[in-house]
Amino acid sequence: QVQLVESGGGLVQPGGSLRLSCTASGSIFGINAMGWYRQTPGKERELVAGISGGGGTNYADSMKGRFTISREYGKNTVYLQMNNLKPEDTAVYYCNANIRDLIRPYGMEYWGKGTLVTVSS
Repeated sequence: QVQLVESGGGLVQPGGSLRLSCTASGSIFGINAMGWYRQTPGKERELVAGISGGGGTNYADSMKGRFTISREYGKNTVYLQMNNLKPEDTAVYYCNANIRDLIRPYGMEYWGKGTLVTVSS
């Protein structure tokens, strides 16, 4: 079974930085796009940043200039570098990937269980 596991969340003061990691494992044929989403209570899950199979990136407007998404193809890993964090960035951050595997050789969406980021003084 394909699994996505996030790490790197925690408590940080406003203006601080965190680096999230997400690694895919299992019977993977290949990974297309990967991305990060976040969700807070009472709100819909929203896109934070995405990176295509070719390395192209996109960001939500509120994250532009502060967050950077990257990937290491050989490790099946995507990162989210978060700088100048604000209290409103507090959320559970979820890793997402479109993965080709035994179940869906053309690709399907997988989600991690999330990692909590808390920005507070």
